Amino acid sequence: MSLNIKIENFEGPFDLLLHLIKKNKMNIYDIKIYEITEQYLQYVNNMRDMDLDVASEFIVIAASLIEIKSKMLLPKTQLNEDDNEDEKDPRKELVDKLLQYKKFKAVAEFLKKREIGLEKMFGKKPEIIEQVNMSTSPEQFLKGITMLDLYRVYSHLMDSYVNKLNNGNVMGREISLDKFKLQDKMLYIREIIQTKPQIRFSVVLKKCSFKIEKVVTFIALLELIKLKVVSVIQYENFDEIYVERIIENEK
Repeated sequence: MSLNIKIENFEGPFDLLLHLIKKNKMNIYDIKIYEITEQYLQYVNNMRDMDLDVASEFIVIAASLIEIKSKMLLPKTQLNEDDNEDEKDPRKELVDKLLQYKKFKAVAEFLKKREIGLEKMFGKKPEIIEQVNMSTSPEQFLKGITMLDLYRVYSHLMDSYVNKLNNGNVMGREISLDKFKLQDKMLYIREIIQTKPQIRFSVVLKKCSFKIEKVVTFIALLELIKLKVVSVIQYENFDEIYVERIIENEK
């Protein structure tokens, strides 16, 4: 009998922690750090036993969990009146990071669904055009119409068509496909941070002339973050975004 061990693919340590919290039906604001730490370490050990690459961030969070666990084992001192009880809880910082990661994950799933939706194409179903039976024969319909009348109608239609062309009602536009490529913008950002270890993202956007170019540049920044080429810092919501080079991942 063979033993099958299933190791789920998690995007990072916080993804694993959220999975364990949900699996154990815990309140994210009141994590049972003892159980979570043991299960988390067991998972990391299983990855090592199966010769899987364990990313450094998994090890860092493991060390943080052990530190939190050790702090919670220490005897609690009596709180002063001015002390904030939340600040005494060693789990608070971890909970804040988990909540923030949960928001980012929800946004990422929403954007992924939007991307899949945009890739769908809807074609028009074939339409059956019913043949119109004229109750009046062509001879009767054209009765009393002279060649001069037909010429006047034709001349009027041609004049209307020429006027539309001259007045610009029918416009010709040249649409450049893939004018702003994602790979080009990723390379552009990497070239900038080679000379400056930290830059303001607003400076990068100033070089963009079109709205679509700014969108592609922002997506390029997200890709570089995902590849761990750069990291970003934003101290307040809607504040300036600072882009920093991650030196250890440079090739």
